[in-house]
Amino acid sequence: MASTEGLVPITRIFLASYYDKYPFTPLSDDVSRLTSEIRSITSDLLKDSPPSSQDESLLLREAEGESPHKIDENMWKNREHMEEIIFLLHESRCPLPLQDDSELSAVFNSLRDKFQKTLNVLQDFQAVNSDRVFNTVMTYMPQDFRGTLIRQQRERSERNKQAEVDMLVSSGGSIRDQYSLLWRQQMDRRRQLAQLGSATGVYKTLVKYLVGVPQVLLDFIRQINDDNGPMEEQRQRYGPSLYSLTKMVLLIRLFISLAWGRFEAKKITRDQVAVMEQAVDVYTYEFRRFITFIRENSEVFANSPFFISAEAAGALEARNNDYKEINVPAGKTHEVSLSVESVNSYIAWDFSLIQGKINMDIGFSVECTDPTGKKTLILPYRRYESDQGNFSTCVSGNYKLIWDNSYSAFFKKVLRYKVDCIPPVVEPVLSAGEMEE
Repeated sequence: MASTEGLVPITRIFLASYYDKYPFTPLSDDVSRLTSEIRSITSDLLKDSPPSSQDESLLLREAEGESPHKIDENMWKNREHMEEIIFLLHESRCPLPLQDDSELSAVFNSLRDKFQKTLNVLQDFQAVNSDRVFNTVMTYMPQDFRGTLIRQQRERSERNKQAEVDMLVSSGGSIRDQYSLLWRQQMDRRRQLAQLGSATGVYKTLVKYLVGVPQVLLDFIRQINDDNGPMEEQRQRYGPSLYSLTKMVLLIRLFISLAWGRFEAKKITRDQVAVMEQAVDVYTYEFRRFITFIRENSEVFANSPFFISAEAAGALEARNNDYKEINVPAGKTHEVSLSVESVNSYIAWDFSLIQGKINMDIGFSVECTDPTGKKTLILPYRRYESDQGNFSTCVSGNYKLIWDNSYSAFFKKVLRYKVDCIPPVVEPVLSAGEMEE
C-alpha cells in the first residue's frame, strides 16, 4: 500500500503551479471561424422553417446554451454528438437525391469515417482513464483480500451498468437516451466516491471494514468534484478549449440534422458541404490533439498529483484503529455475533495472537443459525496463530465467529482481531419513467 504519511489533499493553488508547466497550445483560429459559419448556416435553415420536432427543439436549445462545465461531461457530450453524426451520415439516412450523387456520397462516407476514428480514440481514452483512476486509488488501499473484494464490487457494479445500457438499446432507446443514462451512471460513480469519502450509508461500513485506507485519500475523494474543489483548476486551464470543441461538434450535428429534415424545401449547396468538410477536418484534428495532450504527450492528467505516486512513497502498515484486543482465559471461548439480513454479504476477519516467549495458537470456527433455528457449520474448527479470511453469505441469519481456548489448562491468549460484515452494494433500478427523462 502506498504511503500517505504527512500528506494533505491537493489544493487548487498547488495545481495551479503544477499546470503552469503544461500549457495547451491554443486551438486553431479555424475553430471559431468555422463554428461561426456553421452557426450562420443553421440560422438560415431555421429562418423559414422553425424547429419541427422535440428533438430539434432540444438540440437548438442546447446549441444556444453553454457547454457543460465539467471535463468528463464534455467528453461524454462529444461522444454523443459524434455518434449521432455518424448515424446521420449513414447512406440510408441521407436524403435520396444525395444518395444518388456519387461525389457527395463519397464525401459523406469520408466524413463519417473521420468521426468514427475520432470516436474510437475517445472511447479508448475513457476506458484507459477509468482503469487508471481506479488502479491509482487501489494503490492506496490495503493490498490484501480487502482490495480483492473492492475489485469484485467494482466489476459487479460495471456489469450491472452495462446491462442497463444493453436493456435500453434492446428496447429501442435513442442515442440521446443512451448517453443520458451513461452520464447518470457516471454521476452515480461520483456519488459513490463522495459517500465513501464521507463514510455514509453502506460506505460507512465499507470504510470501517477497510482499515488502512488513508484519511487523506478519503478527504480527497470527498472534495475532488466540488464546484470549487481541486478539479476546478483543471477546468479553468483546459476547459475553454474543450468547451469550444463541444460547441463546434454540436453545431455540426445541428446543421446536418436540419439540412436533412429540410432538404425538400431548401437543398444543401456545394458551398455548404465544403464548409462542413472544413469544419469536420478541423474538429477531428483538434479534438484528437486535445486527447493526445492529456493522454500521451504530457503528465497533465496521467501523473497529475491528485495522489502522490506509489513509486515516490514507501510502504506503510495499515492503521489499526478498528482492531480490538481481548484476553481469552484458559478453558474459555470468545464469540462475536453478526446479524446478516442480506445474502451475498461479505463476512471477513483478521486476527492474530500477541505472542510472548512461547508461540501459541487458538481454535477458530464460524457457524450460522438461520431464521428457522437451524445451525450450519460454515468454517470447521481449526487452530491458528493468525488468520485472514472471508466468505459470501448464502442465507440471512446470525453468524457467530468463535475463538476457542477451552483446550488450554494454563495459558490465557491475548487475541487481537477485527471482523465486519459488508452488505452487497445494490445498484439502483431505474423506472421506465426515469429512463425516459
